[in-house]
Amino acid sequence: MTRARLLLAAFLTSLTGLAAAQTPQPLRVGFVCPLSGGSQEFGNSARLGAELAVKEINEVGGYLGRQVELVARDDKGDPDEGRRQAEDLVLKQKVDFTVGYCNTGVALKSLDLFQDNKHLLMVPVATGSAVTAKYPADKSYIFRMSARDTLQAAFLVDEIVKRGFTRIAVFADTTGYGEGGLRDVEKFLAEKQLKPVYTARFDLGVRRLTEQVQQARAAGAEVILGYTIGAEMAVLAEARAQARFDAPLYGPWTLSFRTLPERAGPAVEGAMMVQTIIQDLSNERRASFLARLKRHAGAQPLGSLMAAAQTYDAVHLMMRVVFQTRGNTSADALKQALENLDRSYAGVVTSYDRPFSAADHDAFSRNMIWLGVWRKGEIQFYYPDDAKRSSFIRRKES
Repeated sequence: MTRARLLLAAFLTSLTGLAAAQTPQPLRVGFVCPLSGGSQEFGNSARLGAELAVKEINEVGGYLGRQVELVARDDKGDPDEGRRQAEDLVLKQKVDFTVGYCNTGVALKSLDLFQDNKHLLMVPVATGSAVTAKYPADKSYIFRMSARDTLQAAFLVDEIVKRGFTRIAVFADTTGYGEGGLRDVEKFLAEKQLKPVYTARFDLGVRRLTEQVQQARAAGAEVILGYTIGAEMAVLAEARAQARFDAPLYGPWTLSFRTLPERAGPAVEGAMMVQTIIQDLSNERRASFLARLKRHAGAQPLGSLMAAAQTYDAVHLMMRVVFQTRGNTSADALKQALENLDRSYAGVVTSYDRPFSAADHDAFSRNMIWLGVWRKGEIQFYYPDDAKRSSFIRRKES
């Protein structure tokens, strides 16, 4: 090679190095949820919400010119796989922080990895009470943007009892989610000097629960309360119809999955569940979000509005926090900022005004949830007054 070519090559190499040095490294956000398997319905809904948030953030320049990169992993709804993917994100990919987990049992398997490695985890979907209770809040790097089951179970028990029902059958799956939900329900029933007249346990993937529903009716049950995820909720709704048992059906937020009316048809009509967000086209902020989300999703199905919206809010809130820490993404800096948010974030689920503190890492309080109901294939507010109040800002109560 001639001297001139050598000089040119050296010059081009230096330019390449300079360009690389001037290109800011992306802010890498870990994301782990079930993108395949039995829980993919709400896992992919969460993914769509995260993707939309990242897209919007990057369209306005990311973090001071640094683009945000979503490093997505599929936990398949399996605790061991969730642990492997968490190890990849935290130890190998070394993402700046992680947004993740839809299934309580999957989250619980990995919490110590985040805690021991001082890596901040924001949980947008999983609701098991134990997720934010394993470590004292003042030392924990685990935060949550969904309504924990302690709130949901108390809310459901109060709704049932205030209507005069005292004989309750509980159907709970054998996962960490079902186990925790059952304990919460039993606790709040006991506070009212009640206990289930019948309890059924079953594995995920169960195909038939008709016999168990018949046993619940024989035990004198007036109400069925299910604690499981979407597909199994559909099986329970079908079993109630097959047994010709007209007892009201209640459940936590998982009774709101889009596939329920698709799988169970009219059997789900009238079923009631906890919701943090209900489609309300009169609310401009939510209507705009829904339109953007549908454009982003295209032909992809949206199985859970709650999963998508809570994850969308989680990503946007975390970016507010990164601005507050001036780009410091150490877990201690992010934790301190989350516990002392300097300005509120007007999300699509609700407005987050100091949602966390050193003593509380759950963003929701009891006053921030609604009772939804399936009516003609759509989730609506059960109480007409709630629909009127839904545009009001619901602030967290201490």
